[in-house]
Amino acid sequence: MKKIAIFGSIIVLLGLMVWGYLYFNSEPSDVAENAANSTKTVDVLEENNILVFTPRKTDAGMSVILYPGAFIDGLSYAPLAKELASSGYKTYIVEMPLNLAVFGKNRAADIIDEAPDEKFVIGGHSLGGVMSSRFAHDNEDEIQGVFFLASYPDEKGTLKNASFPAISITATNDKVLNKDSYNESKKYLPKDTTFVSIEGGNHAQFGSYGTQHGDGKATITGTEQTEQVANAMISWLKTSVQNQAK
Repeated sequence: MKKIAIFGSIIVLLGLMVWGYLYFNSEPSDVAENAANSTKTVDVLEENNILVFTPRKTDAGMSVILYPGAFIDGLSYAPLAKELASSGYKTYIVEMPLNLAVFGKNRAADIIDEAPDEKFVIGGHSLGGVMSSRFAHDNEDEIQGVFFLASYPDEKGTLKNASFPAISITATNDKVLNKDSYNESKKYLPKDTTFVSIEGGNHAQFGSYGTQHGDGKATITGTEQTEQVANAMISWLKTSVQNQAK
């Protein structure tokens, strides 16, 4: 009977996952599609389900690994990756199995192993941030910093004793992020954590995939939110991460 109960639970779980994928799964916008094209300053290519944005001219000496939010195609973060790469930060967007980072927590390991000369920060949007913090928790020696986009670390990904810095970026009109859980999770952040709030931004505009169920209405454009997020990350990379990594 136990085996039958377990099998039944697995079937229910799989059913919920399929339902969630079909109901919540979002498609990248045209803006995201266009941002995935190479330019004179940034080369874009896809290898092993990883989108790589490589600066052609300026190398800032730090690379970024980004984990997408739940049920969100990684391509949706191309505008942000393009902004970061345009400022010299090579950026990897990791496509996740079923668009769920919970099934790909350790995908950053392959990137790091194949680029021994690069230094890395890791982070992500929503569920992607949670899973990236778990990776960072397990691989602190490989990471120079962690970023959270409408996200936070949980107990399994605690970074409270980490020697590297973090940045937490939220938006005032985000109705998807659980604010109570977010505030409770601050105890798991490194001592050196920068907090940034995007006025008028919402949850969905951390990527570029349209609206999201239950989200608040943004009073700034997606382009404006992307620029503000990119500028905050670049400032943090320059002042906190790279100064400490020297």
